[in-house]
Amino acid sequence: MKKVFISNFLLNLFVLCFMYFFVQISSSFSQGCSDAGFCTMGAMRPDQPFSKKLNIRLRSISLTQYIGLTKFDDQIISYIAEANVAISDRWQAQIKLPYTFVQGPLANTQGIGDISLSLTRMLIQKTEWQLNATLGAKIPTNDANFKNNTDLALPMYYQTSLGTYDVIAGISFINKKFLFAAGIQHPFNQIDNGFKWGAWKEHPLTEIANEYPVSQFLDRGTDVMLRAEYNLRFSKWAVNIGVLPIFRLRADEITSPKTGERVEIKDSKGAAVSGLIGGTYNFSVRSSLKLLLGKQLEKRYTNPDGLSREYVNTITYQYRF
Repeated sequence: MKKVFISNFLLNLFVLCFMYFFVQISSSFSQGCSDAGFCTMGAMRPDQPFSKKLNIRLRSISLTQYIGLTKFDDQIISYIAEANVAISDRWQAQIKLPYTFVQGPLANTQGIGDISLSLTRMLIQKTEWQLNATLGAKIPTNDANFKNNTDLALPMYYQTSLGTYDVIAGISFINKKFLFAAGIQHPFNQIDNGFKWGAWKEHPLTEIANEYPVSQFLDRGTDVMLRAEYNLRFSKWAVNIGVLPIFRLRADEITSPKTGERVEIKDSKGAAVSGLIGGTYNFSVRSSLKLLLGKQLEKRYTNPDGLSREYVNTITYQYRF
């Protein structure tokens, strides 16, 4: 028994190290998507568990490391704490809290990210499939107007919060092999970000600053997401592959630094499509390690909200109880 325990421990440790270093190495060549957060909330999240047993209760806590790189060479690293608690056989609550570090050519910033809250209800549960719905919100933790050491407003790419109160709703269909989900996220207020090119004209980094899109008093458009995913599940392993289109329904708006009028940002409307592949290794019935990699297949040309990444990789440790 002792030898078996040691062997299993060493195997689990090897898998843990392999998956961790794989996500670090893969960041040098992969691409991915970024969104305002609703793609990983409740019924919209990837790699959802499915069981033929009725009245199953799920509770879990997890820690995720998120790594991203923008086209401006900004590096984003987030650590996301998440808790899922079953309120009843059909209701589940979720809370997510990230802490984000941003390093880039204009500045280094860090801080608590937006708080995500959601309630998910199992609408229909059959032995072969189930239908879930989610209602949630995102709460800003700051005004998204961090400044550099000379008091110049930084672009949205450097902000740890989106600075908006958002409402989120979604629905998903799940069976043993497939997941189909749809969701919508709508912001209710303008962002108090004050980044504009003119303010940087006397700064040594003015040429770099001028590469970022202006985001002065940004009004972010509504997003709609779709998710289609195929899963293969085994006793210890699970693999999933999918596609994730996100549609910006209307163009973002800013206050023009030249005229003071509200203007639309050209090419900020439309679709961003990503292909996703993920894997899960179950150490036991209680704990698992998840890896998710994404490749952007189509992107919006302009992203004044800073939600654009050249790659995104995540690795998550989850404990169920």
